[in-house]
Amino acid sequence: MEILQPPGWARPRGYANGVAASGRLVCVSGMIGWDAEGVFHTDDFAGQVRQALLNIVAVLKEAGAGPEHIVRMTWYVVDKNEYVAAYKEVGAVYREIIGAHYPAMTAVQVAALVEDRARVEIEVTAVAPDVARAV
Repeated sequence: MEILQPPGWARPRGYANGVAASGRLVCVSGMIGWDAEGVFHTDDFAGQVRQALLNIVAVLKEAGAGPEHIVRMTWYVVDKNEYVAAYKEVGAVYREIIGAHYPAMTAVQVAALVEDRARVEIEVTAVAPDVARAV
């Protein structure tokens, strides 16, 4: 994986401007803050981010990938002010689950998410090592 940083550009904090990678493409649907049974345990923004990231890691594992293979993340939030107010907590949760790996990222405020209780939805593209899977 190669982080793309054009010469003279300010280094972004918490994400990459671009990433180039080769291997097996893994696309993860938007994950929200409910557990494997579809149950929300909190309405707290950072708490929902934690669960969404755990859900992402679980799906990546099914492809033989991990957080270090994520090349792109898109975050959909229903309230950008809530997102900004939770930066510190979200950063701590992110580093705990994803680590010090910062792929290309986009955050977008949306009018609503399909699940009314969801505060955030995160979708991921990863590139896993191109290794034949045992069947």
